[in-house]
Amino acid sequence: MSSIPTQAIQLRAEVSLDLGGQRLDQVAAQLFPEHSRSRLAAWIKDGSLTVDGATLRPRDIVHAGAVLVLSAEQEAQGEWVAEDIPLDIVFEDEHILVLNKPAGLVVHPAAGHASGTLLNALLHHVPELINVPRAGIVHRLDKDTTGLMVVAKTLQAQTRLVEQLQARTVSRIYEAIVIGMIITGGTIDAPIGRHGQHRQRMAVVDGGKAAVSHYRVLERFRSHTHVRVKLETGRTHQIRVHMTHLGYPLVGDPLYSGRFRIPPAASPTLVQSLKEFPRQALHARFLELDHPLSGERMKWESPLPDDFVWLLTLLQQDREAFVG
Repeated sequence: MSSIPTQAIQLRAEVSLDLGGQRLDQVAAQLFPEHSRSRLAAWIKDGSLTVDGATLRPRDIVHAGAVLVLSAEQEAQGEWVAEDIPLDIVFEDEHILVLNKPAGLVVHPAAGHASGTLLNALLHHVPELINVPRAGIVHRLDKDTTGLMVVAKTLQAQTRLVEQLQARTVSRIYEAIVIGMIITGGTIDAPIGRHGQHRQRMAVVDGGKAAVSHYRVLERFRSHTHVRVKLETGRTHQIRVHMTHLGYPLVGDPLYSGRFRIPPAASPTLVQSLKEFPRQALHARFLELDHPLSGERMKWESPLPDDFVWLLTLLQQDREAFVG
């Protein structure tokens, strides 16, 4: 049997005057910020993190001048295989990587998708990611959603990006083509949970997780609308579920689009393109966040993919043909 690879962690730090008198877990979080509080607490409890050679409890007070020593073995985060899959990288430094995800690429291995995923590609590009939780993936896009994602390359970056996502300071703005004509923008504040009958689907349900989406109209067509949606939370299928809940499902969505609709007397080309659009028409257009190490506010934009642009062009032509 092959053993699970591990990474040796050896760290030492002295408690400064301004940290003296605080709880051990609070001091450890300040001295070793590249590790999450929960991970540090576990190391304190199992004796991997000591104070002046002694094992203490997370809540015990430590004083200035005390020396914290962390000596731990961190297991690699999975038995995933690195695969040479091309990545469209729009930004990269030693801490983070921002990429443009294509349609059809699953983000994380799961049942039915053990290989050929974004995670496998990332491990090939940055082998050290085997030592970062979920190989640095801090948020996901559905398989057939395109656009921008950020990946943490280090434990410290991962911890700080997760904190930003939890604090809702990461700005994620999407564009979608939906079925139906939306008159004006608004906010959808509706909790999302697993659908009662269909396990593959999510739904707006009482007792679900809080979910907030802000949407505005970019362009209206005869039977469709091009919208921009800003996520305040990041629930599974959030935009797809929220727009369906509003009565405007996404074009091409295999799970949520429901009844197929086309503009009356539309051209055969438009009818065929709407019927055969191969995925949900959803693209992660803008991403903005604070760099996890420098704190600098950074922003990226991803152009709309070709299939999305082609459908918009056909919808525009259809609208113009019936203006009179």
